[in-house]
Amino acid sequence: MRTDTPLEAPPETPLETLPAREHVTVGRSQPVLDVVVPVYNEEADLERCVRRLHDHLARTFPYAFRITIADNASTDRTPEISAYLDDAIDEVTAVRLEQKGRGRALRTVWSMSQAPVLAYMDVDLSTDLNALLPLVAPLISGHSDLAIGSRLARSSRVVRGPKREFISRAYNLILRGSLAARFSDAQCGFKAIRKDVAERLLPLVEDTGWFFDTEMLVLAERAGLRIHEVPVDWVDDPNSTVHIVKTATDDLKGVWRVGRALATGALPLDRLRRPFGDDPRDRGLSGVPGGLARQLVGFCVVGALSTLVYLLLYSLFRMGTGPQIANALALLLSALGNTAANRRLTFGVRGRDRAVRHQAQGLVVFGIGLALTSGSLAALDAAASGTPAHSTELAVLIAANLAATVLRFLLFRAWVFPSEGPQGGTATDHDLTDHDPRNPR
Repeated sequence: MRTDTPLEAPPETPLETLPAREHVTVGRSQPVLDVVVPVYNEEADLERCVRRLHDHLARTFPYAFRITIADNASTDRTPEISAYLDDAIDEVTAVRLEQKGRGRALRTVWSMSQAPVLAYMDVDLSTDLNALLPLVAPLISGHSDLAIGSRLARSSRVVRGPKREFISRAYNLILRGSLAARFSDAQCGFKAIRKDVAERLLPLVEDTGWFFDTEMLVLAERAGLRIHEVPVDWVDDPNSTVHIVKTATDDLKGVWRVGRALATGALPLDRLRRPFGDDPRDRGLSGVPGGLARQLVGFCVVGALSTLVYLLLYSLFRMGTGPQIANALALLLSALGNTAANRRLTFGVRGRDRAVRHQAQGLVVFGIGLALTSGSLAALDAAASGTPAHSTELAVLIAANLAATVLRFLLFRAWVFPSEGPQGGTATDHDLTDHDPRNPR
């Protein structure tokens, strides 16, 4: 049985973009899949579960595989049982870590594994093992970068108490609201990742505990990697040793930390990009400028949300001040958010490079919008015989904002985020290597 003490540090991964996804090269002896089972004081269930997992893989998995038991500093007989299974079953390897933490265990074992596809599952095997092959198949074929089991998919069949059901759904709602996560189930202990992706992604993941899964998925999703979801049949383990309150508190702290890092552009997610052309959206359409259709959709979504924020702020400020001041304050605050959102979501610019300049240019665009909306309010005030109704003010502002929105998009595309891509389109997530000094042409 190996321990974490003599492990050599994995070689540094080059910072160039990820290679294009391809079907995994299958060898006769080299394991294609490495399934990690993190354990802590699981002497009662470890042997039964590992033998059941091994039997399932031996019967159903068409390639060579390995099962790695990652012992998280257990204090019972778990190390002895792990060592016994290591000796008794050829496809089983045991690794001993002297520090607790599921995330630490996965990072250590995945970093040292040579298998092209890496997975993990909880030792209780709450997830039906028939979902294992559908989980890893998209990674082997080259279709996806990560894969997760989802207990919240419509076709999933789940048996668990109302308390855990409520906590799970509430947590995923928090992720959707705060980090804009689109995956459905962050904490299901049933996930897989390609080795080439793990080499780039794991160094960016800070958490060593239960939030490890969530952080990994959020960063992968923000970097544009493809996450495949598999509906699972799942039965709750009534003897689970997870401390719900402490885990929930740590998760919320992790959400705040990751959200702040994403908002400030502190994470080098450009290291996770696929090469330009690997994404079908990179392919140009005849007669359509590069990225225009995608940018229009993103701009419209951001514009609709920022307009709602603007109207809400205007209504709040209008309670304590005049229409011109309320309009200026609401437009200023919403414009800052609008520029930041369009910079990242519409035009695909990441990191802090030129962020201040972009905001300054956005404020110039804001000034033009302010002139349009303020002029509209002034014209309304001059045309009305008395104080115009609040609903009339809002209607005029909506019309003025529509005109300002069209002008804002044209200025953003032509001036703030000008065309710099290889095909004449605005730089997108895939062709931003020109802005990264670590990736010279």
